[in-house]
Amino acid sequence: MRVIGLVLAALLSPLALAEEIGEVSTVFKWVGPNDKIVVEAFDDPKVAGVTCYLSRAKTGGVKGGLGLAEDRAEASIACRQVGPISFREELKDGEEVFKERTSLVFKTMQVVRFLDRKRNTLVYLVYSDRVIEGSPQNAVTAIPIVPWRE
Repeated sequence: MRVIGLVLAALLSPLALAEEIGEVSTVFKWVGPNDKIVVEAFDDPKVAGVTCYLSRAKTGGVKGGLGLAEDRAEASIACRQVGPISFREELKDGEEVFKERTSLVFKTMQVVRFLDRKRNTLVYLVYSDRVIEGSPQNAVTAIPIVPWRE
């Protein structure tokens, strides 16, 4: 019963959904899709006026086409103010904003948010983790909270 509750909680979580903006091919594959870099955008579900852009590698080939390949841990992130910033809910430091599976079972890429109150800035960190061993590779971006000019 507890497992069902955890699955339902994961499905109903308020994490952002990514929208694919574009992609470029990096390695030609004879069979299956090419390896590529994809660029995705997602809005912070708790902070109106913020959109994050994430670029990451996607493994192609037969395994990649079937969703069985493990994607690389590298990613880049750039978050921007796209409108007036307002908080929909109270923010928690290190709160997960976006999460995407990068292997069949054990590896995920996630974006977490911090609020630097001293500098009045939102900070977003992207990193990859694995059940057994995570990766220290990461990227960070910051958005100062300033009035929006229309």
